[in-house]
Amino acid sequence: MTDHTINPYCAALDALRADPTHKLKEVGDQWRSPEAIWWGINAMFGPFVLDLFADASNAKCEAFYSAEDNALTQDWSARLAELRGAAYANPPYSRASQHEGQYITGMRQIMAHTLAMRELGGRYVFLIKAATGEVWWPENADHVSFIRGRISFDLPEWYRPAPGQPSESSAGFGAAIAVFDKTWRGERFGYTSRDELEERGAVLQRQIELAAARLHLPVAATPAPPAELCASCSHPAAPAAPAAPAAPAAPAAENDVWPIEVNRLAGQIEHLADLEPEHQRKVKHHINTLLLERAPSGVITATAQALTNTFGNIPA
Repeated sequence: MTDHTINPYCAALDALRADPTHKLKEVGDQWRSPEAIWWGINAMFGPFVLDLFADASNAKCEAFYSAEDNALTQDWSARLAELRGAAYANPPYSRASQHEGQYITGMRQIMAHTLAMRELGGRYVFLIKAATGEVWWPENADHVSFIRGRISFDLPEWYRPAPGQPSESSAGFGAAIAVFDKTWRGERFGYTSRDELEERGAVLQRQIELAAARLHLPVAATPAPPAELCASCSHPAAPAAPAAPAAPAAPAAENDVWPIEVNRLAGQIEHLADLEPEHQRKVKHHINTLLLERAPSGVITATAQALTNTFGNIPA
């Protein structure tokens, strides 16, 4: 990891975040992908398991590269081989800058590194400006889908507007989705719309919410058997005490042997190892069930994380 204490780009970013107020033009590389649009792109080209340019406050995936990590020094392909999914990027557009001879930013350099990773294997999906006249425009991407409708990006969480500055962004620009994947066999160019992306994203989010809600539905108590007549008289015998509601199903306490895929996905769930063993088993049982149902890995990890947070009383 690059030492951000002597990295000018990271040092300037830290200072900007710490400022008491900000101007809109200072946001620079820190615009966030709109949540609904991201889910839609995820539904079309994911599941996404790695955010290539992010930080802890805006990462869309549990695994991500921060400015301190410097994505341009990382082997994305090897990381995706471990995570078994696709990578997402809302790249920084700032002027190319270097630290100790290594590029940190610069769209030409980013695209060059992306092509190198493509050759090593993996899928890399970029949400970029539809700037076909720029020298960095990825003419050699395996697929480009132009988005009909302007995209407005979200402000960073640390943004505190100075007097007279807007508190939210209303401006937007034409955008496109570029896919780098040498195994791609679809069309080279296409179109989608902002509305379609948002609709696709909403469907995927509902699937996740339903799966999470299903985990928390109370299990109905077993109905009491019909009352029987007392052997010595004609009145019904006193009913037995109602059975307590059954706990959510979980594997037997002694069964802690799981398929490799279950353990791999469980390893991506934050704070799972901090739970009581019984709760860990329930989460893994849920992962195993969704794997058998052939749910996308993104859905599995999202619902497993939600369940883990619930057991651990961790705010969502």
